[in-house]
Amino acid sequence: MSSSLRFDRGHTDDLMAFLMASPSPYHAVATAAARLEKAGFRQVEETAAWDGTTGGKYVLRGGAIVAWYVPEGAEAHTPFRIVGAHTDSPNLRVKPLPDTGAYGWRQVAVEIYGGTLLNTWLDRDLGLAGRISLRDGSHRLVNIDRPLLRVPQLAVHLDRSANPDGLKLDRQKHMQPIWGLGDVEEGDLIRFVAEEAGVDAEDVTGWDLMPHAVEPPAYLGRDRELLAGPRMDNLLSVHAATAALGAVAGQPDEELPYIPVMAAFDHEENGSQSDTGADGPLLGTVLERSVFARGGTYEDRARAFAGTVCLSSDTGHAIHPNYAERHDPTHHPVVNGGPILKVNVNMRYATDGSGRAVFAAACQKAGVPWQTFVSNNSMPCGTTIGPITAARHGIQTVDIGVAILSMHSARELCGADDPYLLANALTAFLAG
Repeated sequence: MSSSLRFDRGHTDDLMAFLMASPSPYHAVATAAARLEKAGFRQVEETAAWDGTTGGKYVLRGGAIVAWYVPEGAEAHTPFRIVGAHTDSPNLRVKPLPDTGAYGWRQVAVEIYGGTLLNTWLDRDLGLAGRISLRDGSHRLVNIDRPLLRVPQLAVHLDRSANPDGLKLDRQKHMQPIWGLGDVEEGDLIRFVAEEAGVDAEDVTGWDLMPHAVEPPAYLGRDRELLAGPRMDNLLSVHAATAALGAVAGQPDEELPYIPVMAAFDHEENGSQSDTGADGPLLGTVLERSVFARGGTYEDRARAFAGTVCLSSDTGHAIHPNYAERHDPTHHPVVNGGPILKVNVNMRYATDGSGRAVFAAACQKAGVPWQTFVSNNSMPCGTTIGPITAARHGIQTVDIGVAILSMHSARELCGADDPYLLANALTAFLAG
């Protein structure tokens, strides 16, 4: 295994810190960038001319980051090794006119983002995080990481059918959090957020804000072999990819036959169709500019892409002990069993037999066990950035991840050793 990632809970402890520091996609990329800076990477602006210098570089755009390391001796047609992930998680998002309420309660108007499990947001202490846009065109990160909001559930006395028939939630009526008492005042929430951010409310012209559970991640179980926490889909992969890229950048350049890349996109949970999503041009533009900055031609670009492989790393489903019939009868990924290879012949995942071999070789090199996930034929299969990346850029892509329970909950569950195992497999893959 990689000498930079020791087999203890240090990596998982660090993941917990990463999750706490990253309550929004904007915070996630800022946290990843700060870690890469410590590893010697430097930010390059998309609006500036790029040069062909070697070393670690990264681009930030909204809630997305693409980082890469060019070793000494890399040629213009040197292929890339890419780890793809996403920074967004299903949650609640503040509406453009956020101030609402009734009957003496002040509330915040929210939209439902992605396929969140609505009931998991009930009766939780929620903070508020994201970014605000200022009149001068700049942005300011905001993280009010204390109990501020709550989506209160209706008492069972007023809904006797909730237990026998199941809880039924209306996305519009039942998910608006409360945050105080009194009359509704237009502009009240943004004035409060601006004060917390230390700016004048009159200078705030836009916002991308979202509630988040303030309960910290925690080890769980008799032997602390499980990890419970928020946003593991998919910050677990972003964290592992950041650690892996930093580890590879610290290896001797002559040992790197590829250019290692990390691409963490926003908006995967709602289709990836944005300028910061995997279905946008960001990754392809960065890779092409890297080729051309090193003096390459379109022919070099084509050669580089033809030899490139991407691991699309996202969480997958561990076997659920209470719902085993929902899983494929012969594929039962378990937590702490190592990363999973995700397969779907209808290309909801991009894995094929050739990609399987690439992933197996990386795991073998790292000494990491791995598993296979296939959906039950009777259950619709989810998808990832994998097929999008393969189709948009014409590069071989393999879907992998870590098996978890409670996917898309406000608080998810994984094995405490799996994040470390994933990071080691990614390190071996990026190193070639």
